[in-house]
Amino acid sequence: MLAAKKDIVKQLQKQILQWEGFAPPSAKKVGNIGLGEIESAFPNGVFPTGAIHEMVCPTPEHAAATGGLMAGILQSLMKQGGACLWISVSRTLFPPALSTFNVAPDRVIFIDAKEEKQVLWVMEQALKCEGLAAVIAEVKEISIVQSRRLQLAVESSRVTGFLLRHDPRKLGANTCVARWQISPLPSILADGLPGVGFPRWEVNLLRVRNGNPGSWKLEWIDDRFIVRHEQVTDGVEEKRIAG
Repeated sequence: MLAAKKDIVKQLQKQILQWEGFAPPSAKKVGNIGLGEIESAFPNGVFPTGAIHEMVCPTPEHAAATGGLMAGILQSLMKQGGACLWISVSRTLFPPALSTFNVAPDRVIFIDAKEEKQVLWVMEQALKCEGLAAVIAEVKEISIVQSRRLQLAVESSRVTGFLLRHDPRKLGANTCVARWQISPLPSILADGLPGVGFPRWEVNLLRVRNGNPGSWKLEWIDDRFIVRHEQVTDGVEEKRIAG
């Protein structure tokens, strides 16, 4: 009886997702985005493409860390072809740095708008172009009405969108499938070796529609993301890698 109830609840959750515009990926497109166990936080254990993600960046440090993580995600989204559109009022990303994450800078089209309302208008129009792999927009605020317009655009094109919320005054309700906050972490150097280690982040999923929020430590090694589990035993920090 309990198993039957769980099956009913699972079917209802899938139907609700479809009513909200979250279309499950086709059999040919099912696959991971390279974020390891973080993807299990999303419905059906699949990173939601063809949806809008909200990336909260309260400080310049958070914005820089988010840009690095975004580049790693773009590597996967752009494998099947298509360009990425990056829209902002004041561009802070250094395009050549994208090469660190195997993203060719010439495949990212930067659009510099004069006003933030123009950023959202350009994003909405871009999300209707099926040939794009992703659309990223840097904004401070967005209303639920504006987010709904973006959601309607991706429901037909299946293009993935990202809103980088720089210095937001408040985090209200919107239709984004997930709300992220990425924080920088110090890199770890190999014993006895000088220099700079691999990029590391603390990834916080603050809100996931019909999913499970959580926090993870992520590192970029050998052209892929690695989830690290760290614990302290007898004063010594132990690390276990999860692919």
